[in-house]
Amino acid sequence: MISIQNLTDFYSRNLEIIKMQAEGLTHEDSLIQLPFRSNCLNWVIGHILANRCNILALLGAKDLRPEVNLDHYERESDPVLGEGEGVLPLEELIDHLEESQIRLAAALENETEESLQRTAPYRDRPERLLSYWLFFLYFHDSYHVGQTEILRQAAGKDDKII
Repeated sequence: MISIQNLTDFYSRNLEIIKMQAEGLTHEDSLIQLPFRSNCLNWVIGHILANRCNILALLGAKDLRPEVNLDHYERESDPVLGEGEGVLPLEELIDHLEESQIRLAAALENETEESLQRTAPYRDRPERLLSYWLFFLYFHDSYHVGQTEILRQAAGKDDKII
């Protein structure tokens, strides 16, 4: 069984990977599109942030919304195709991710192994155990973190980060 501390550490590790993959990139770099149907780095990082806000809400913690408008990064949203209303600068997205990590660690610290066994609603999906949603959303977080490597290379970096 994955412990609460494991989850905190895993989310923290993902944040560090995002920061490494974004290091040395400009906001303009984060808007580069791949030559096939996909999303740019800006959208992927914004979407990870929106996902982490959903996790905070699931845990009953204060997320970054409505102070930070993440509508452009929500599930099923249109891709970010360049500058535009609601597109946040890369550096700001990273700053918000760091803040969300602090809040996520604090919210997880308030949980117990027993409390993770309560059922919890998530969006329009059937209720499941809170532990199920936390693991599913960690998988989702990691899926998108993995995309950052290719998107870094699309910005012209020819390097290996991890």
